[in-house]
Amino acid sequence: MDSDTFRRLRGRFASSIAIITARDGEQDLGMTVSAFCSVSLSPPTVLVCVDRQASMHDLLLSHPKLGLSIVAADHEAHSRRFADRGERQRFEGIPFTRGESDVMLLDNALAQIECQLTEHVEAGDHTIFIARVDRGTCGEGRPLLYYRGNYAQLAG
Repeated sequence: MDSDTFRRLRGRFASSIAIITARDGEQDLGMTVSAFCSVSLSPPTVLVCVDRQASMHDLLLSHPKLGLSIVAADHEAHSRRFADRGERQRFEGIPFTRGESDVMLLDNALAQIECQLTEHVEAGDHTIFIARVDRGTCGEGRPLLYYRGNYAQLAG
């Protein structure tokens, strides 16, 4: 299977968008991900897939705390900023709160989740990071989706 065909195939699966964050000393790091899902209810566990070329990848291998903000439809600009590999001021002007574990969580997100990374598995050009959910809050609104290589929103 060539990569272009596979990209078109997987693009038929609409996914929500999350911004993951971690704190390395005094520095906040964050990136947009669309490969995020729940794994288990007991214990509450999620996974996120990160390209090994991503700027946060190596930090996640050794950093145990992770923040996840599931973004709302009106957060497309935030998602684009955190997806831009060249963007250096990702957090500037974006309203956020710090979780109990000191990770950044976007204000007005559909959900804010604080996790403890428990393991990782290499899979092709990505690493699957598995994390236990320690706490979270739910917000209101419509989700921002990723479908066929573009942002999308639920109608209605």
